[in-house]
Amino acid sequence: MLRNLVLSLLTAAFAIGCANDARVHQDTAYLGGFKRQNQQQRANFDNVSYWDGDNASGSPSIRINLGEQRAYFYKGGELVGISVVSTGREGFGTGAGNFHIIQKDKDHVSSRFGDYLNADGSILKKEVDRDKDPMPKGARYDGARMPFFMRIVGGTGMHEGFLPGYPASHGCIRMPGFMAQKFFENVSVGTPVAVTN
Repeated sequence: MLRNLVLSLLTAAFAIGCANDARVHQDTAYLGGFKRQNQQQRANFDNVSYWDGDNASGSPSIRINLGEQRAYFYKGGELVGISVVSTGREGFGTGAGNFHIIQKDKDHVSSRFGDYLNADGSILKKEVDRDKDPMPKGARYDGARMPFFMRIVGGTGMHEGFLPGYPASHGCIRMPGFMAQKFFENVSVGTPVAVTN
């Protein structure tokens, strides 16, 4: 009986003591910024993505390193965020060069890649390329979602997407959702983006 009472008191004390422990919250402090845990679309291997730019000032710029599969966000030349990315796979490579943000679209949908659906909304054909896969009669096209889209050239842009740990996109730069959102909120049309090998 006494043992059960002691265990109950210790459990309660531990629970109260952990209430303010950052380890039990979804946002974990990281260099004055935050690093979210359990993000949808966040890869298990991502132990580097962080944002520390909310209180930083200066002109934004982005550098994407294709070899590292990382995007670096700067404000006034100071590094304030890093994101893992998944860029273009073989045959759909992401081109290197100096670009600028030319369009922002929070709820962007691909006009080329997606699914063909039946009239009832069920998937008829998954992961189609409209340039190669003719639409069956009676079907409708459902474009792939690309939240927080930041176009840099042609059909290529940065956006939230699946991160398998290697280049796997059709040329776009996929990012974890919370990083795509932070980048999106902190760029404007004209922000420079350098893509290097």
